[in-house]
Amino acid sequence: QVQLVESGGGLVQAGGSLRLTCAAAGSIHSINGMGWYRQAPGKQRELVAGITDGGSTVYGDSLKGRFVISRDNGKNTVNLQMDSLKPEDTAVYYCNAVRVTMGDGTTYPEVWGQGTLVTVSS
Repeated sequence: QVQLVESGGGLVQAGGSLRLTCAAAGSIHSINGMGWYRQAPGKQRELVAGITDGGSTVYGDSLKGRFVISRDNGKNTVNLQMDSLKPEDTAVYYCNAVRVTMGDGTTYPEVWGQGTLVTVSS
């Protein structure tokens, strides 16, 4: 089994920063893609940022420049540095892993974390 554990959410004032961390737990051999999605109240879940095991990144519209995604393949962790936060960034942020291969060869196409709440006050 693989589990994604998120941390780092909380309350911050507009203009502030937060750093989210997601750690994949289990006997993992490799993870192809890792990333972050978010879902605000009444809205659909949307991509925030993603990164491959080779380091290629993708960002949601208008987030590049304020948010930076990084990854440690050896530790199976992915981080999201969020700067210049705005009230509209308030959402539950979910960690996502794509094509997770375990040590015994089992492959999980996609895994989600439980989510961590980020609240940005004006």
